Amino acid sequence: MVPENVRAQVAESWFRSAAAGVQADTVDAPITLPGDALRDYREAHPLARVFPLLDDVLGQAARDCDAIMAVSDAAGQLLWICGSPGLLRRAESIGFVEGSNWDERMAGTNAPGMALALDESVHVIGAEHFRRSMQHWSCAATPIHDPATSSLLGVLDITGGDGVVMPQTMAMVRAAARMAEAELARDVRSYGVREKRGGLGGPGGTGVLVVLESLGRSDSLLTIVDGVGKRKSMRLSPRHSEILLLLASAARGLSGDELAVLLYEEDSSASTLRAELNRLRNLLGEDLLVSRPYRLVAELTADWLAVESHLAVGAVAAALRAYRGPLLPGSSAPGVVRLRESIQASLRQAVLDSGEPDLMSTWTRSAWGVDDYAMWQAQLAALGAGSPLRPLATGQIARLDRDLGPSIPQGQSDQSGEPGHPSHRGRPGKADHPDHGAVLRAGRRSGGRQKG
Repeated sequence: MVPENVRAQVAESWFRSAAAGVQADTVDAPITLPGDALRDYREAHPLARVFPLLDDVLGQAARDCDAIMAVSDAAGQLLWICGSPGLLRRAESIGFVEGSNWDERMAGTNAPGMALALDESVHVIGAEHFRRSMQHWSCAATPIHDPATSSLLGVLDITGGDGVVMPQTMAMVRAAARMAEAELARDVRSYGVREKRGGLGGPGGTGVLVVLESLGRSDSLLTIVDGVGKRKSMRLSPRHSEILLLLASAARGLSGDELAVLLYEEDSSASTLRAELNRLRNLLGEDLLVSRPYRLVAELTADWLAVESHLAVGAVAAALRAYRGPLLPGSSAPGVVRLRESIQASLRQAVLDSGEPDLMSTWTRSAWGVDDYAMWQAQLAALGAGSPLRPLATGQIARLDRDLGPSIPQGQSDQSGEPGHPSHRGRPGKADHPDHGAVLRAGRRSGGRQKG
């Protein structure tokens, strides 16, 4: 059963599922946390602290309404599920059990997996599920974040019949997730008070956490969490965004001359830089931005640093999920440009080297990867002979051949800065998955692109 109209968000998820090799006829989801491993893992998980609250607030409502509440970690592994016994037995038939993995790459389109992929609240109704065994179920899910770092901890989900997907249900799920985050924030505040009493703190003794988000943004979003868990967020000006990004990337700090070289395309007077730094110091507070050398005196976390960290340990899927777009794409500051190009090139190469067609598909469906000829070719080569995405990849290669022409030598770059396409053509294949193939191609034409 295929829905007549596919929401763009769902179409994108179907692309990711198909590229990962998920089969529509697969009945259940894989178990990635069996037995004792599940018990030990969830006892140590941060969400164990708030599961009793979630069970009390939402779990009981799920039982009363003949639905299932599930809590997953950031990898899509179901840590806790609760519901009426009869419905839980039905859910076992599709593998919706504790320890199973509902990441889209494992289980196809579903609300917990989409919420993880998009980091936002979602719902999936019946036939919108990629796997046919799930098409008699509907679900609504929302992410749960660490209140201190904003990092993704997991997902809260309600699964049941079509009746669970209504505005009231989503409002309840969101409210329960926010309550859990508030409870975690109280733990942070309590811990901060104990640290202060014990004379502890972060670097320099401030006990302050600075969170900087700059990927895919024209200006940075800065969040400051003080020693007792109080948060303050602000959008920085483009110039302050550049300065803070450069300082955040230099753990030992930068001299005025070093910062000027990285910040200005042409020579600029020292007084201009000092004026910008004084304005930034007034904004942040003198305790956070110090001089000689200029540096941030606080514990720091940043979205692009997370991408680099994931790449450093070989977690390419996590790095790609964290990559929301080029770093301050409108900036022409030499240091920012160099860092932006380095991060994107490193991630791109890691995706190519992975040989994983779902990761390549996520890249080529992004605004920055849609014209990446080498990636399309690698994706085509990695797709199975029966993949419904083969015609799409073949068509995109043909489009780039028409648009760019065969004259760009292999290994050289076109004006986008990405490697140019070689003159040889990719060979088309056939899709033997007519239902999903048709919807995926239709979604590509009408649904638009989402960040993957």
